[in-house]
This record gives sequence, C-alpha cells and structure tokens, in this order.
Amino acid sequence: MRQRSREQVIGAGVALGLTGLILVGFSLDTEDAMKPPPQVVVVDLYPSNRTDADIIADQKKDQAAYEAAKKEKMRQFKELEKRFGIE
Repeated sequence: MRQRSREQVIGAGVALGLTGLILVGFSLDTEDAMKPPPQVVVVDLYPSNRTDADIIADQKKDQAAYEAAKKEKMRQFKELEKRFGIE
C-alpha cells in the first residue's frame, strides 16, 4: 500500500466499503426470508358441560365432512386426468 498512489488507496477503500455494504445488505435481507410466516390458529370454544355423546357426535360430523372433502378432491383429480389423458 505504500507504493500506491493516493487515488488508488481511496479507490480500493471505496471498493471494499461498497462490497461490504452489499454483503451486509444481503445478510439483513435473508433474515426476513428465513422466518416462517405467521400462522392463524382457530380455536372452537365448547361449553364445559358437554357430554361424551356430544363430543362423539361432533367428531363423527367432522370426520364425515373430512371424508366428503377428500372424495371431492379425488373427483376433481380424476376429472383432470380424463381431461388431459393422464393414466
């Protein structure tokens, strides 16, 4: 560095400074990308005096809704298979 002119030393300093600034900017930007998105939690509030029969009936109703949604999704996929000729 002693044999370099003043302009070369200033230029090297500016180049190193900008490179460092870019690297710091990228590292700060990736912190946001690595965070998981916020999740919404839905909680059903039930009365505390529910009977076991009520709970079982709700579970059966929920299971039936789940199975219906699953069958509908399968039907949609089969329709796509027919449309595009996938076997």
